[in-house]
Amino acid sequence: MGEPGALSPPVPAEASAATRASVPAGALLVSAFVVATCGLIYELLASTIASYLLGDSVTQFSTVIGTYLFAMGIGSWCSRYVRSDELRLFVRVELLVAVLGGFSAAALFLLFPLVEHFRIVLYGLVLAIGFLVGLEIPLLIRILKEFDFREVVSSVLTFDYVGALAASILFPLVLMPQLGMIRTAFVFGFANAAVALAVLLALPRASGFRSEKIASLIVLAALAAGFVGAERLQRMGEVASYGEPVIYAKSSRFQRIVLTRRGEDLRLYLNGNLQFSSRDEYRYHEALVHPAMGRVADPAHVLILGGGDGLAAREVFRHPRVQSVTLVDLDPAMTSLFRDTPALARLNGGSLADPRMTVVNADGFTWTRNADGRYDAIIVDFPDPTDYSIGKLYTQSFYAQLRRLLAPGGVMAVQSTSPLVAPDSYWTVATTLEASGFSTRGYHAYVPSFGAWGFLLAAADRPVPATGRVLPGRFLTPETEAQLFDFPPDMARRETPVNRLDNQALVRSFDREWSRYEG
Repeated sequence: MGEPGALSPPVPAEASAATRASVPAGALLVSAFVVATCGLIYELLASTIASYLLGDSVTQFSTVIGTYLFAMGIGSWCSRYVRSDELRLFVRVELLVAVLGGFSAAALFLLFPLVEHFRIVLYGLVLAIGFLVGLEIPLLIRILKEFDFREVVSSVLTFDYVGALAASILFPLVLMPQLGMIRTAFVFGFANAAVALAVLLALPRASGFRSEKIASLIVLAALAAGFVGAERLQRMGEVASYGEPVIYAKSSRFQRIVLTRRGEDLRLYLNGNLQFSSRDEYRYHEALVHPAMGRVADPAHVLILGGGDGLAAREVFRHPRVQSVTLVDLDPAMTSLFRDTPALARLNGGSLADPRMTVVNADGFTWTRNADGRYDAIIVDFPDPTDYSIGKLYTQSFYAQLRRLLAPGGVMAVQSTSPLVAPDSYWTVATTLEASGFSTRGYHAYVPSFGAWGFLLAAADRPVPATGRVLPGRFLTPETEAQLFDFPPDMARRETPVNRLDNQALVRSFDREWSRYEG
């Protein structure tokens, strides 16, 4: 034992160097985690925005992710031509990714209504971000080259893959419902810029990178300002897209809800698609509800699938025999908005607060598989089958579950898109219902906001009655109802496939027909 007060033995030079080196090495490995998380977030954002703006989620996710990975491969390949100054280039790449990725969502939303060839902008941005992200990991490995190579590669790739897992979990469960797309992009752009600044401060050899440090601070400030003004940027994009004053906008966990008003005309958009105009929605909802209700002897118990705005329920409650209505809609933000906002509650007649109403916020596909009640009338008011997540609600397996829920003598009505614009899609719904054991009867109504719009009546244990009681409304009368069932030659029935979960034929035909119509 040494004497009290004796000096401690000197630390070996090798150990001291290792301790000093562990700080920048650790910072760079943490950087690998952050840049991997950011890279996947930008990939998910671009795919989601493409689906939101262009429809057909499977195609958009597939092509955006494929393009992004291709660009990453090109970036990784090009890194071989970097002969020196890898650290400075890494910092500059991080700042470029921060700017492009951070402002990507806001830019795409703002440019969509202004640019004729939007896909060129979208894929150009995806290629640019992917190329830069592809440079990051090779540069990071080369910056750490003075350490054990095997340890460096395994550590960097481990942090890279863990970061990707973090992004894939955070994006749908936290970021989208809590921040929305524009704020999420700014947050992760800020993270990229923070990595650049942290590396500059942590590594002694970056002490002379004064211009990069200033650039990092400027980029961080710009991204922070973008985050603060994100909602305003979103509103600007939506006003430009809709051409109408936006009075409400919210991104829920499931969709973007936007209300616009011009004069007395109130409009609802979900994910950019018009759902109704208050000037003529009564035509749509009277046509959807009353032909089915009027063909049921005693419509005491009614099921509404979709229709979270309460407008179909308003028409159902006009029938005095109704005792209970169960409304199943995915999004609680939608049903609470139309129940608790006075102007919207007036529009739907307070239907969502009616004591006979039971609102269930659940996925309709899952709910119907577990439900065991029987309903005298079923009103199916889902959005159009723009992607596969909605297309499953038009499949043979889904309709088979509805057949089980329909009481003897019951009738179901299904909104079925336009038989004029998309006749193949419309008659595919009819073919699918019939393959599920229903008899069907098609009809259509003119709704100025949508044009000629189609519906289908379906019955499980009998042919659909040709006539029924008609509850007169602003649009529907016994005379006008009879005219709804006449189809001119350009909307006449044609041979169409059955829409099944494994083929989703309806989504493809819907996209093809509406794309041709919209130019």
